[in-house]
Amino acid sequence: MSDMKIDPILLSVYARSFKAITDEMSISMAQTTRSPILCEAKDYVTGLYDGDGNMLEQTENLPILAFSLAPVCKYIKEYFGDDIHPGDVIFHNDVFSLGNQNNDVAVYKPIFLEGKLVAWTAVKGHQADIGGNVAGGYNPNAVEVWQEALRIPPVKVIEKGKLRKDVWNLIFANIRFDIVQHDMKAEIGACTVGERRLLELLRKYGVDSYESHKQALFEATRKMMEAEIAKIPNGHYAGEGRVYYDGRHPGSTFTIRVDIEVRERSIRFDYSRTDAQTNGFVNGTFTSSASATILTLLQMVNPDIPHNEGMVQPIEIVIPRGTILNAAYPKATTFGNHLCPPNADAIQRALAPVMPERVTAGWNNLLCSLTTGIDPRNDEKYVDIGFMGLKGGSGAMLGTDGYDHIGMIDASGGVLDQDYEMFEQQTPHTLVKHELLIDSAGAGQWRGGLGVETIFEIGSDDTQLVTFGDGDFEPAFGLFGGGEGTLNFIRLHYPDGQIVVPRNKDLITGVPKGTRYHQQAGGGGGYGDPKKRDRALLAQEVANGIISPEAARHSYGMSDGEPA
Repeated sequence: MSDMKIDPILLSVYARSFKAITDEMSISMAQTTRSPILCEAKDYVTGLYDGDGNMLEQTENLPILAFSLAPVCKYIKEYFGDDIHPGDVIFHNDVFSLGNQNNDVAVYKPIFLEGKLVAWTAVKGHQADIGGNVAGGYNPNAVEVWQEALRIPPVKVIEKGKLRKDVWNLIFANIRFDIVQHDMKAEIGACTVGERRLLELLRKYGVDSYESHKQALFEATRKMMEAEIAKIPNGHYAGEGRVYYDGRHPGSTFTIRVDIEVRERSIRFDYSRTDAQTNGFVNGTFTSSASATILTLLQMVNPDIPHNEGMVQPIEIVIPRGTILNAAYPKATTFGNHLCPPNADAIQRALAPVMPERVTAGWNNLLCSLTTGIDPRNDEKYVDIGFMGLKGGSGAMLGTDGYDHIGMIDASGGVLDQDYEMFEQQTPHTLVKHELLIDSAGAGQWRGGLGVETIFEIGSDDTQLVTFGDGDFEPAFGLFGGGEGTLNFIRLHYPDGQIVVPRNKDLITGVPKGTRYHQQAGGGGGYGDPKKRDRALLAQEVANGIISPEAARHSYGMSDGEPA
């Protein structure tokens, strides 16, 4: 590293340029991908990393993916060693070499200037299929990785600018949907956009300036995060979150236990007391679990902290291999991303007593579904993750109600997380109802976010339905006198009058055309005594159908004489 003097204005230029680059990469993905999972729900992350794989900046459309790229970037650099060249493009999804979920397939592109590896661009997105036993990638019956997916350890699909046709065909011969090829090309394109923009920046200011200022940026960001941690009283704190049913053993429950140690300007999350891994697909990987930990902490700190390597330096995360949050090879792990909510619950419960102004009440736990089949309109395969009913409401916090139906928690989140017309165009299903759900939010001085109700008619014969989540067991918890949210459910009303209630991790085949799918996603937990809620606001919510008169009286103590 040179001794170049740091220019504070230029430092800001670098920081904002890095962010602009990853934002442009994200826009490229939204405009060029074809799967609604990507172009609509934005289930992807774009990132920029230095030559050693250290995070320069990211655009985190889906939070759980936010910190899954840098560890793999460092692994890939070590894996290939000196065999990294201009024009290389590398694929990766392997959960046993720091990947987070099988369907989340990443592209890495090294950036060279004057013969030196100076940076990487990377994109990771949830692909519509990744091989394995079940179309769409979610197999609740899986006990090992080969029943879930095609594993892709680091592999060059383009080498020195030339497509390795044999490698490309080997990968996509094991994936059901052609759309995945197109979407992976879009990831490559987004990486190329990022490469082009960074090279423009480096040619303008020089490599020495870039190397010096990025280190200064890391240092400044580290100090910002340390200052935030210093606001938490020193001490040891513990919290728990629950996981319900592993997909194979009815009645099974598992506990996530976190011990948090705050030491002046650093914080340590230790999950050593967490329950052992399951014999089903309800396991996490280190990367998915650590990413969940970091994004939960980020909810409690200054939102203006840049997302680079300096931000994570004061954070230590210990997750022993063989626990439900870090399953050992070759265990199934597809559900791992969805262990984020109980992990977050454990952290929020641990820190609530000492930082009540920063934590939130519980968020609604996931209960979701995925449908696959043959669209009779064009005789083509389709896959759909039910984003419209995916999540429900978030928890309230001091001074703020929870978000109503957070959807994918990304740039397109909320009640319109999945465009209705695109849903009916991309699938043979017909939407009947999708609206916010009255009385679904936990009561409080600040109420939880509302849940949502979704009904659609299945339009394909012999449809396959996969359910995943555990939001039908435990409602979102309230804090400091706030009430709980509501539970989720999924029900299938068959044309012959039969009603089928899937388990929360289930695989149902042969669902007939004309079946009515009915789903409710619950609301978030409330914060504070409901009787202290602003009465004018409460009356307005009753008038608007957000809270029923009965709930206003029972949960909020509204008297018959108050206006409603």
